[in-house]
Amino acid sequence: MIRIFAPLVALSACTPMVAPDTPPPAAGGARYGAVGTEPFWSLGLADGKMGFAAAGGRTIAVAAPPARPSFNGERYVTDRLTLDITHTPCSDGMSDKRYPDTVLVIADGREYRGCGEAKADNALEARNWRVSAIRGEAPGGPRPATLRFDAGRLTGTTGCNRLTASYKLAGSAVTIGDATMTRMACPGPAMAQEQRLAAALKGSLTLVQGKDGFMLANADGSAAVTLVPVRP
Repeated sequence: MIRIFAPLVALSACTPMVAPDTPPPAAGGARYGAVGTEPFWSLGLADGKMGFAAAGGRTIAVAAPPARPSFNGERYVTDRLTLDITHTPCSDGMSDKRYPDTVLVIADGREYRGCGEAKADNALEARNWRVSAIRGEAPGGPRPATLRFDAGRLTGTTGCNRLTASYKLAGSAVTIGDATMTRMACPGPAMAQEQRLAAALKGSLTLVQGKDGFMLANADGSAAVTLVPVRP
């Protein structure tokens, strides 16, 4: 099973972009997302639920409480999980993108610091993506590989065969089921591209927003797959 993590923000004053196991807030797109490191963690707030996950498989899921006004921000406070948002800028050392909020999360009494950003919807869904790089290198096949996440169904092409898989969106995380593919034989470069893409789309990945699209990053921060929108 492939798990792709889609934290919507990055860490302030540190280097972010590495995700732990899937955080478990509600499906339907994150209304707010946060991520941090040392240790790596992510949080999603959506549809009345708040979920947190940290490296090592630690997860917390709670009903989201009403927001409480705080100094230059808001707080969401529960017995096990607190999200403290301060509206001061937060920078990402990897992509140089700046985010509007600095975030403090308290999970079972332990503090985690990072960055946060509100999202009206999930930018991953209902869009066609072209794979522009696999593990930092050009795909190499004669035809492009494309992916689309839409209403729980992942479809696309490896540049050789078509693929289909189910997926579940939980806040900023996407859990993808086992993919089925057609079995057409293709020339060597196309088959090599397919094998590289299948190998790269495994394990826990972090969705890093860039200027023109997204990068799916490995746990060590290296690029697994780079996505750019398919232009009309």
